[in-house]
Amino acid sequence: MVCTIPVYLKPGLQTTVQDLGRNGFQQYGISPSGAMDPYSLQIANLLVGNRSGEAALEAVLIGPSLEALDSVSIAICGGNLSPRIDGQDVPLWKSRVIKKGQVLSFGPCKEGGRAYISMAGGINVPLVLNSKSTFVNGKFGGYEGRALKAGDILHGAPFTVMNRFVHPDLVPKYNQKLTVRVILGPHLEKFTEATIGTFLTKEYTVSPQSNRMGYQLIGPTLEHSNSADIISDAIPLGGIQVPASGQPIILMAERQTTGGYTRIGTVISADIPLLAQALPGTLIMFKEVGLTEAQDLLKQMNRELKWLETGARVCR
Repeated sequence: MVCTIPVYLKPGLQTTVQDLGRNGFQQYGISPSGAMDPYSLQIANLLVGNRSGEAALEAVLIGPSLEALDSVSIAICGGNLSPRIDGQDVPLWKSRVIKKGQVLSFGPCKEGGRAYISMAGGINVPLVLNSKSTFVNGKFGGYEGRALKAGDILHGAPFTVMNRFVHPDLVPKYNQKLTVRVILGPHLEKFTEATIGTFLTKEYTVSPQSNRMGYQLIGPTLEHSNSADIISDAIPLGGIQVPASGQPIILMAERQTTGGYTRIGTVISADIPLLAQALPGTLIMFKEVGLTEAQDLLKQMNRELKWLETGARVCR
């Protein structure tokens, strides 16, 4: 027996099935994809009793309308897109049961930009290269390799977990001004000292031409000492390319696998979840940190997720 939730009235702006990504295939030219905000995805899954890396729905700015064909436990984490069940407000970062026949819908975006909707039992779509994630540009994975449409039906398992919520200390605050920590390099020799100083002291704005592939930023021009081009090499998550225009681009979940532009730095893994919630118009400043500090911050985030997984800080 399976439980089902279809996309009922409307699919939202871009609602896709995502897990933690299709890792290990960049050498073959395949983007990792996966949740833009892996922290919110994992917590949403843990709140409904799933393994942390299970697939959930990622909704961007305008959420979908979903009708439950069976009762199932859900949780919504990440950006606040004003979720409601049958017109009643639904708290984020908490599991609850949506009963058969009820409709989950969303209103205006109040904070952040991406919401993660988990369903107890996960989402039953085929694994493609060890992942359920939708690779939008590649048109595979997830639900038929695309964003959801009205009338699509999602299948899960009849499993219910009730009344779990996250300690407030673990709930991120999404602001319209971010300080994003970076490790400088690997192509610093391609930039002047003045350019590196500009990068670390001036504000940049997230452009409307930003998506799951990357965030284009608008701000002071970053000048190269000679050319913006390099021999193409692998692109890490959070890599900050600077093409000839001098306007930086932060590469995100659905980034290309290699690139031929200089990189001035890389956003640390612990700051990717907050960056993923940034909307067009968000102001960003960059702060340099060392490798050891970046590793310690990632370890701390992973410890918090482990505490949740073992129930140490999940309240019932």
